[in-house]
Amino acid sequence: MSSHDADGTVLVAVANAETADRLLPTAIDVASDRSSRIVITYVVEVPAQMPLSGGEEFLDDEDRAMLDRARATVDDAGIPVESRIRYVRNLATGIVSGAAEYGADLVLVGWRGRPARRNVVLGSYVDVVLRNAPCDVLVKRIRSPDPDRIDSILVPVSSGPHAGFATDIAGRLARQHDASITLVHVVPEDVADVDREAATALLDRVTGRIDDVAVERVVRESDHVSGALTDETTRHDVTVIGASEAGVIRRRLLGTVSEAVGRHAAGSVLIAQRHPSRADRVERRHD
Repeated sequence: MSSHDADGTVLVAVANAETADRLLPTAIDVASDRSSRIVITYVVEVPAQMPLSGGEEFLDDEDRAMLDRARATVDDAGIPVESRIRYVRNLATGIVSGAAEYGADLVLVGWRGRPARRNVVLGSYVDVVLRNAPCDVLVKRIRSPDPDRIDSILVPVSSGPHAGFATDIAGRLARQHDASITLVHVVPEDVADVDREAATALLDRVTGRIDDVAVERVVRESDHVSGALTDETTRHDVTVIGASEAGVIRRRLLGTVSEAVGRHAAGSVLIAQRHPSRADRVERRHD
């Protein structure tokens, strides 16, 4: 399949061999399920006092070899692949502009899960990508190693606009690895019956988005949502959580639950954000 025949584009932003090794398996899984192409993008920041055309001096043979290996990895998986080097003034804006230029449907970036700093949610460049990307965004925490096998995937479910997208991503991964998915929704302790029924209905509705995958639905009672979800992650290989709207005024990007689970969860973590322009169209398809 040529890149022109592919159904959609996944832009993978790589900074070095480590990020390439950690991000490409996820990109391949996601792209394989939808017959998408992958555009591996290496962004080179050029100081303001230099012309962008002088950016090549910041590339060395190791960088080019890394891109060649990354492209070969995707090609060996049978996925249409291109690699691009972008010379820019700013890393985040280089990724965002690349997504627009290459017609990306999804941007995949890495995040080390470092402790929070004031006014910074995930990381300075990741925050900008989340805020400005013209498409869906998937953030992979690359602090901890990937599991040897993916047998079980956890999806914390809320009524927020990104939970459905997180479920879709989990479904793509599960189909590639013949893994099961556990959908979990946390309700307060001593919850009323009507609220428990609403939680069950929410999980049933989300389950309808998943094809050809074994799904378990769990309603947990806890007054500490992020703690309960973090505990649940210890029983799974991968956690895929949607960016939360809770705390959007204070944090502006990700809610505190998504941030806390993303930082403290066991195993691999993916945070999924659906672009507003796609949310209504995609959600109507699943109604």
